[in-house]
Amino acid sequence: MTNDANTGLSGSDVPDPATWRTGDEPPTHRQRAYLETLAKEAGEELPDDLTKAQASEKIDELREETGRE
Repeated sequence: MTNDANTGLSGSDVPDPATWRTGDEPPTHRQRAYLETLAKEAGEELPDDLTKAQASEKIDELREETGRE
């Protein structure tokens, strides 16, 4: 099991975004900026109305698609 360099948590230690109390809020500026970078690399367009939880899930999806760890 690997740890996330930024948080020290392993992937299984991170709560499911669907259970976040703030999951329905708009994505953070950092999430949105990172998503835009990943989407550009993947040749995808992002919807404007993503929630914070959806953004987190999309980041995971695009990281896998683009080969980023």
